[in-house]
Amino acid sequence: MIGETASVGKPLSVVAVSAEPPVLIFSVSDLSSSSPALRLASTVVVHLIDADRIDIAKLGSTSDIDRFANTGIWARLPTGEPYFTGVKLWIRGEVIEQFRVGSATVIAVHAVEAQLSPRSPALVHHSRAWYALGPHSEIAG
Repeated sequence: MIGETASVGKPLSVVAVSAEPPVLIFSVSDLSSSSPALRLASTVVVHLIDADRIDIAKLGSTSDIDRFANTGIWARLPTGEPYFTGVKLWIRGEVIEQFRVGSATVIAVHAVEAQLSPRSPALVHHSRAWYALGPHSEIAG
């Protein structure tokens, strides 16, 4: 990470708060090795990772490593933020608010750019395990 940009690591929940303007929030634990960089960032790239890229999800959720050591799997946007090139959906946003909740920081982001490509099954991290969501996952219609 260079300057005041960051790329979100660790499995986390992203919540859409507003469609107009497009705003999302996520939280980062004080225990996350990404926490210091994210708290200082003025812009972030949030990756929404499909089940076919679980390797990127596991890389992002591993603490105390250089997530960008393998230069073949990421690039920089023209604005400078790093992003993983194999991820089909990412959102670049400007940090508009941060606030503390317990031992975490909640970060609100105004989405200003996104890459949207056809998606494969969604990847979910629950109870310390990874799952692929699909039609078999539906419990009510």
